[in-house]
Amino acid sequence: MTDSPECPQKAPYRVELTEGKTYFWCACGRSQKQPFCDGSHKETGFTPVKFTAEATKPAFLCGCKHSAKAPFCDGTHKTL
Repeated sequence: MTDSPECPQKAPYRVELTEGKTYFWCACGRSQKQPFCDGSHKETGFTPVKFTAEATKPAFLCGCKHSAKAPFCDGTHKTL
């Protein structure tokens, strides 16, 4: 089990979300389909963050995996 998530990038991922669609944001940092989960967390203590898009629009999802507003970027990557 890992105490801290891996940091795939120190910047957010810009993605297009679709209203009403459910997404699973990768919290462990191991997914090969960043910023979304591909099941790589199974050997860690992390679980993906499930969320449903409230609107069809672009969004910035956390890439460093340390945001206090996960799955969305809060700028924490600037301090890592």
